[in-house]
Amino acid sequence: MVLHNSAEGEEGSIRLQISDLQRLSETDSVGNTMFQPQISIEKKESNTSASVGPLTKPTVRAPEKKLTLFALRLAVLEKAATGLGTLGFIWATVVLLGGFAITLDKTDFWFITIILLIEGTRIFSRSHELEWQHQATWSITDAGINSFRALKMSSSFIFGSIKAFFKPVLPVRKHSQRSRQIAGTNDARNLRGFNVQGKTTRTWTSSEVPLLPYAQWVFRARHISKLLYWLQLLSASACIALSLMKLIKHNYGDVEKGDTDKRNRQAALSVFYSLALAEAMLFLMEKTYCEYKVSYCKLLEEVNKECELGPSGLVSIRRFFYDAYSRCVNGSIFDGLKMDMVSFGMDLLGSNSTDEQLIGAKILRQFAMSPRYSDDTLQKIGINLSVIERLVEILNWTDPDEEVIRRSAAEILSKLAGKKQNSIRVAGIPGAMESISSLLQTSRSSSGACDEISEKKTHSDHANYGLWTFNHLGLLILKKLARDHDNSGKIGNTRGLLPKIIDYTHAEEVLLKAENVTPTQLLTLKRSLQLVKRLVSTTGNTGNILRKEISEIVFTISNIRDILRHGEKHPNLQLLGIEILSSLALEEEATERIGGTGGVLKELFNIFLQKEREREEIVVTNREVITRAGEALAMLVLESRNNCHRILKLCVVDSLVVALDSPLIRINAARVLRNLCTYSGKNCFNQLKGIANAAPTVLKEIMSEEHKLKEVMVGLAPHVLSFLSPEESSLMFERAGVTEAEVAYELVEILRKYRHPRIKVPRIRRFAIELAIWMMKDKPSNIQIFKELGMEKELEHVLETTAELESFNIFSGTVGMSRHNTTIHSLVETALELLTDDE
Repeated sequence: MVLHNSAEGEEGSIRLQISDLQRLSETDSVGNTMFQPQISIEKKESNTSASVGPLTKPTVRAPEKKLTLFALRLAVLEKAATGLGTLGFIWATVVLLGGFAITLDKTDFWFITIILLIEGTRIFSRSHELEWQHQATWSITDAGINSFRALKMSSSFIFGSIKAFFKPVLPVRKHSQRSRQIAGTNDARNLRGFNVQGKTTRTWTSSEVPLLPYAQWVFRARHISKLLYWLQLLSASACIALSLMKLIKHNYGDVEKGDTDKRNRQAALSVFYSLALAEAMLFLMEKTYCEYKVSYCKLLEEVNKECELGPSGLVSIRRFFYDAYSRCVNGSIFDGLKMDMVSFGMDLLGSNSTDEQLIGAKILRQFAMSPRYSDDTLQKIGINLSVIERLVEILNWTDPDEEVIRRSAAEILSKLAGKKQNSIRVAGIPGAMESISSLLQTSRSSSGACDEISEKKTHSDHANYGLWTFNHLGLLILKKLARDHDNSGKIGNTRGLLPKIIDYTHAEEVLLKAENVTPTQLLTLKRSLQLVKRLVSTTGNTGNILRKEISEIVFTISNIRDILRHGEKHPNLQLLGIEILSSLALEEEATERIGGTGGVLKELFNIFLQKEREREEIVVTNREVITRAGEALAMLVLESRNNCHRILKLCVVDSLVVALDSPLIRINAARVLRNLCTYSGKNCFNQLKGIANAAPTVLKEIMSEEHKLKEVMVGLAPHVLSFLSPEESSLMFERAGVTEAEVAYELVEILRKYRHPRIKVPRIRRFAIELAIWMMKDKPSNIQIFKELGMEKELEHVLETTAELESFNIFSGTVGMSRHNTTIHSLVETALELLTDDE
């Protein structure tokens, strides 16, 4: 067997040799169907995970830990330098200027004064440098080429800067007049000048404030930050030069004998100059260490690479580092260690600044999509309702300039909805479904004439807006939410959402038959079909309502018919369409609508009876499509006389009889034939008479060991044999190579083997009793055979072990539907009467 794997959302196929097909045709092809109760999705998922075994992912160290540790070390040096500087300042003011101000030498007085002024300037500039650095981060986002060389300057920004240079006041530029282009990416937009609703703000953005009426391009945050940086370096260098000069020369002035006022002056000056030298050296050591790690070791680039944030991520990494460093400097040195990129991104997402929202959204999006960090990220987001509410709110932002933030929020929610508990939280937010619905950029006007349906329209005010991307994300979020029963109900209750979803299931013939198809169009079609499938598969009363509402939309069935008719190149799409029809067939009205839609039954038979199944090598997807088509046909003729008559007009009875010899489709062919015989009515005797030719095949398969095959063949047998006279039936037994006694023995053995109803074959005891009744009515001699085999005892045991499981034709989850007209009690009593009457 050759297995081809595929990524999530893509199509893969498995090719099997014919030997594998024969083994699987009796098992997998009839896996979980509506003809038996189904285990809940949660239980099946847990069983699957259990069978795989516990898979523990290796612990991944958070890359931002390198930055917080770096910030801690810098803060230790900074606080040590600041402490020495403060001590030197106090020493100079209290001891030197306070105790020796009059006796100080003139050069010492001025050296002390200059050092104090330098240190005061440095301390002041240091206390405000981080604030300017924060503002400079946003300027980096705008400006263009910077020390990290991560950004490119756009032509519009250059023009704006030149224009601003010659104007005394920098006007608040409109959002649409500025852009930011990240090197290597196209997804960044300039968002300043607008609030969260996309309207022009009435406040300045700090990084754009013109401090002076002229040359404001120079006096911006990023330039002031650099100015303060170099000012600190110059002041520290000057402090070292002055201190070393005095410490080396040691010329503090002469002290005359007996002059007690100047006795300690030399020691006091040495202490001061030593403190000043140590403080400046520590500061320069800090700056050297910082430059070494940032410029030489490329620490920020390394962390950005590990975080997988891309070229534009350097802005986020730098801002994170500044925040961590600020916390370490302004508070406890350990405060910065408590920061992490996910919490940082969530904080920025909740900001009122669109720049911070953009950075926060991109951080959370990247970490949520990364295989290494997604679990931890989604866990943190999932327990923070305010962040989820913010993400849902962003989905309503339709301004083209906010496309990146909106797309990031949608991608995060698509991952978040993959966890059941998180999906419940997302759907529980008021207006969440309406916000998700806004991602689907199509609608139909309700203001048209009553006798027509308005055309489908796509909403977009921007030519380059990513409509397909948002359509995909909207459908993906809804598909994941629909795994929960209550969420499916909310989707159905959201006004206008179901028609939107159905519109995406439409595919033109050209699209389905084209050789080179746009992946995005097929992805939209596939996701919409997957979503509809989940909705119509919902159990309980919610499922009944959803199936009714979806079937009432006039485009639902016709869209699926077109996929069945023209989608032979896309069997996965056909499979989804067929499964939707099978689920809709649980509702009586929907069954009639499907049968009444021209060509649906014909296309299902074309797929079910196609000759491709005879190939030596077969794609598993096609095998599944064929099997599901048979199940859908069996569902559509169940309790539907109209559909039975429509199928008989297609003249497919003989083909179905032949299909009973095909291992792949014989089970569903038997189901279709049995339902045709049961529900067509007496007027169709002549049209069904050809089914009698299936008698030898049916009788042979009754002796089969495969339980599901045996069940359907035992169920079909009395209907096939009813078209024969006693003489003809005897001839058929001979042609089959079995005797009536052998068949009777097999029926009794069935009752002995299945002492209680089984989930896999819930109707086998009922069908065995029905066939036994027919055989006893057909030939009285068979009654004695059943007596000798102990049939009466087995029937009495059946009376004591009957269950509701045996009373239904099909199931929706664990709920029985389409109850049999005759109870199993009545069948047992009829059989017992036949056995008793013979006496």
